[in-house]
Amino acid sequence: MKIKTGLLLLVMLPLACFCQRITYSVPENDDSRSVDFEVIGKVNNNFLVYKNIRNRFAVSVYDNDMKLKERVPLDFIPEKTINVDFIAYPDFAYIIYQYQRRSILRCMAAKIDGNGHKIGEPVELDTTFINVFADNKIYSTINSEDKQQVMIYKIQKKNDRFFFTTILFNAQLGLLHKSRLIMPYDDRKDIFSDFLVDNEGNFVFTKSTKVSARDLIDKASMVTKAPLSDDFESNDINLDNNFLDEVKLKIDNVNKHYILSSYYYKQKHGNIDGLYTGIWDKNSRKQLAAHSFLFTDAQKQEAKTDGSTKIAFNDFFIRQIILKKDGGFILTGEDYYTQSHSSPWNRMDYLYGYPYMSSYDYYLYSPSGYWYNYRPRSFSGNGQTRYYYENISVMNVDKDGNLLWSNVIRKSQYDDDTDNFLSFAIMNEGGELHYLFNELERRYQLIDDQTITPDGKITRNPTLKSLDKGYEFMPRFAKQVSAKQIIVPCTFRNYICFAKIDY
Repeated sequence: MKIKTGLLLLVMLPLACFCQRITYSVPENDDSRSVDFEVIGKVNNNFLVYKNIRNRFAVSVYDNDMKLKERVPLDFIPEKTINVDFIAYPDFAYIIYQYQRRSILRCMAAKIDGNGHKIGEPVELDTTFINVFADNKIYSTINSEDKQQVMIYKIQKKNDRFFFTTILFNAQLGLLHKSRLIMPYDDRKDIFSDFLVDNEGNFVFTKSTKVSARDLIDKASMVTKAPLSDDFESNDINLDNNFLDEVKLKIDNVNKHYILSSYYYKQKHGNIDGLYTGIWDKNSRKQLAAHSFLFTDAQKQEAKTDGSTKIAFNDFFIRQIILKKDGGFILTGEDYYTQSHSSPWNRMDYLYGYPYMSSYDYYLYSPSGYWYNYRPRSFSGNGQTRYYYENISVMNVDKDGNLLWSNVIRKSQYDDDTDNFLSFAIMNEGGELHYLFNELERRYQLIDDQTITPDGKITRNPTLKSLDKGYEFMPRFAKQVSAKQIIVPCTFRNYICFAKIDY
């Protein structure tokens, strides 16, 4: 991996005692880089990590010192399992998995304790008959912020229509309601946001429309379904006369709002001009605000390391939205693009180049959650694709959609054939946000930790050093597991292991 270090434009503050403790797990013999993994979370003071090695499923249980207490085989999961999701609670976790047996696909749920052991027997949540040509990744799992509402859904496409099935459960996986709904869909023009469920069980998403397949969004609607309803309610969204390219939706359960964000264009074939935000009130079912903030030349110069300021934000993508108690939010974007021998980089191809659902697929599979999936490094050496992850843009938006301040965390990263070690993680301490990412210093990989305060000031904290040489961190797959702890996957001598950082 090659990572260049850019100049850091920082407002340096006096440093108080800033201490972190990094604790590593010992790599297990089977945990090569080809292992599929996911950090489940902190359950009963243990840290649970799911691992899949050639369709052998297990949960590794680590104590507070990241020592392996037990590796628990998940023998109840069939070998031909297609997808596995997790919902972690303080004292247990759900494993929701789907597998195919002949022409029947089953969605199941199992409950495990803090030691990774099964509690009771798996329960069947739903089944689907599929034919030989169907995509067998059918079910998606989402949950509310308070985890009291759990939903699985599937979407079937037939004759330019989507047939939705939504199944809502409570925290004990007791069935609350099952709905079947229909919505018109044109796969050349229509785009859905992530599908979400709020703390009251409302199913929420946006449906956007483009003039043609390679155009920008010029129309959008807020779509909701009440917990016990069997109908969608769709309302037009005011885009403030802008063209959008990707609508991000966030639920504000505290203020009963749905927040929409997107970079916007004033012209169909122009450059990104600014940030659009929309605030939707759940109770009144009306849009409270539609605000467009035009980026200044100074903001564009700060965002882009080189090149014309006109195109400064053309490669930025919204990565995370962190809510504030007052109804505002912190929006984080990242400069990202690729270079390939086979085809030039194109933002529209990245967003819409692959169809939302293949014409050969009978069902739509659209999991929400992580923006990234772990991909084992290619050792072919062909160097077909080079990934670039550049500066991080941080913007503070108030409850009315107005931009209060913006700042840029400078970084410059690239790698060939894999981007597992690029990008960043956010550790939310409440009073400030930590941005963690790799940088190369004197041939040694270090974890850079930069914080941003509520007033937008950036501080570069003492570097988190990998005291044991040979560790490579993968911050993009990190998961915050408590108010002061984050688990960061890493590699050591071609094995996967995990680092716990305590603040």
